[in-house]
Amino acid sequence: MAGINRTHMCGELSQNNLGEKVTLTGWVQRRRDLGGLIFIQLRDRSGIIQCTVNKDMTPDVFSEAFKVRSEYVLAVKGEVIKRDDSAINEKMPTGYIEIAVGSLEILSRAETTPMYIEDDLNVSEQLRLKYRYLDLRRPSMQKFLFTRHKIAKVTRDYMDEKGFVEIETPALIKTSPEGARDYLVPSRVQPGTFFALPQSPQLFKQLLMVAGFDRYFQIVKCFRDEDLRADRQPEFTQIDMELSFVGQEEVMEVNEGLLKRLFKEVLDVEIQKPFKRFTYKEAMERYGSDKPDTRFGLELKDIGDEVANSEFKVFTDVLANGGVVKAINGEGLGEKLSRKEIDSLGEFVKTYRAKGLAWINITSEGIKSPIAKFLKEEELNGIIERVAGKPGDIVFILSDKEKVVYDSLGQLRLELAKRFGLIDNNKFDILWVTEFPLLDYDEEENRYVAMHHPFTSPMDEDLELLDIDPLKARAKAYDVVLNGYELGGGSIRIHRQELQEKIFKLLGFTQEQAWSKFGFLLEAFKYGTPPHGGLAFGLDRIVMLFTGTENIRDVIAFPKTQNASCLMTNAPSPADARQLEELHIEIKE
Repeated sequence: MAGINRTHMCGELSQNNLGEKVTLTGWVQRRRDLGGLIFIQLRDRSGIIQCTVNKDMTPDVFSEAFKVRSEYVLAVKGEVIKRDDSAINEKMPTGYIEIAVGSLEILSRAETTPMYIEDDLNVSEQLRLKYRYLDLRRPSMQKFLFTRHKIAKVTRDYMDEKGFVEIETPALIKTSPEGARDYLVPSRVQPGTFFALPQSPQLFKQLLMVAGFDRYFQIVKCFRDEDLRADRQPEFTQIDMELSFVGQEEVMEVNEGLLKRLFKEVLDVEIQKPFKRFTYKEAMERYGSDKPDTRFGLELKDIGDEVANSEFKVFTDVLANGGVVKAINGEGLGEKLSRKEIDSLGEFVKTYRAKGLAWINITSEGIKSPIAKFLKEEELNGIIERVAGKPGDIVFILSDKEKVVYDSLGQLRLELAKRFGLIDNNKFDILWVTEFPLLDYDEEENRYVAMHHPFTSPMDEDLELLDIDPLKARAKAYDVVLNGYELGGGSIRIHRQELQEKIFKLLGFTQEQAWSKFGFLLEAFKYGTPPHGGLAFGLDRIVMLFTGTENIRDVIAFPKTQNASCLMTNAPSPADARQLEELHIEIKE
């Protein structure tokens, strides 16, 4: 076949093409030999089509087709014809037609693959990652990456319409003491010094605002050397943006518009603006999480006042020490949970540092509870009334420090929702969480740490708290949450040098340390800095949620494993002695 000159993709053909002469290329999905006929299912990224080789019509082509095996790469020429009525396959988009092959060329042979190239694959993820180039041939995996492409394209189009300029920022930067652990890159030409790979373009996008670009964005790789979770990778992609002369409302409006456009153009789903909002305090108190999934109930209720004077010391001692007592009502679950299952939920919350889980089962015969003997009747009734309990419900109660209670009950409500199918997976629940604390306190390091990052502005009305009670100061920070996942987060930034230096001091930096680490930013602030703010979305997580997979590795072409390694390339790997010598690095056993 002199020159391939493909005319169509396999999945593009239909009955509208009947009678046309076509040239197709692709991989062999399956080959069937029926004696005088050989059927080849040819696959490319657009789909599959059946190609038929007739021994009587084209004996030379039949001899060549006889050699074909799964995953061989072929080029075929032939005519689009209608299938016999008995051979129509309504499950295939191309199932009404086939190609009567007139010529065939084997472009590449293939050994037996270590995994089938088909969806609903029942093999280990380790095997899929080792042979990722084969895994990516599967239609579902290609669909994930097509969706990723569409999300990136729609984003770029939208941002351009809104006046944003796409600008690349450096991949080799100065290491930062805040945030997660940096990936370090040794400098050969300046021995003993290191670059860091950026955890985000934060400082550079602020400098672009100082530079007067007004609206910046980029789709950018970021890196964090931290322990991984199912929805986290050491290298990940952000949709990053920054805007000048804006407040929180303007930033949120732009991003609501972007998400609305993405839902419409990628999923053909209409979402309503404005998104609902929760303050951080409200989200934690009602859902035990700063990224609440509100597609179902099981809200936390404070029952501290109901048990404050009880004889149950487990409750009263916690309250006396500044803790909280909270409950959630498992509506209708009292009859579905066995005692063994209830006990297993007690073990479940212990993984979040809870000491135990109290419960009250409301039955038609009355209350069943191991703590009932410690509470007066009016206290029990008060608890049940507070959570709107009724026969068939079971009330779970936890008392401890506020953080432990929120973490434990927040996770318990998610566990119950998943176990009993309380979540509508066809629903998109999108919201903002605002007014985060500006600072947290790290007891190990005995100092304040930034809740978001050190460049987040305090709320104007809380500025005086920085001198009185810094932990009560709120930030001009906001996260956008979809179905219990943080899609992105941002803040209005500090744009005055004196306030930025004050925050650095609160974080434990001396003036010398602050200028050593961030002097280029502080210096820039001397020369006229516009008020500015921004937001960064996790692109990988958006794609994960839009495609319905629960594994973020599915939507990244070549991801890393849980221990940050690549099974396909065997990275990371040792460097040879000459490389290390050039970098003035010595490996200690």
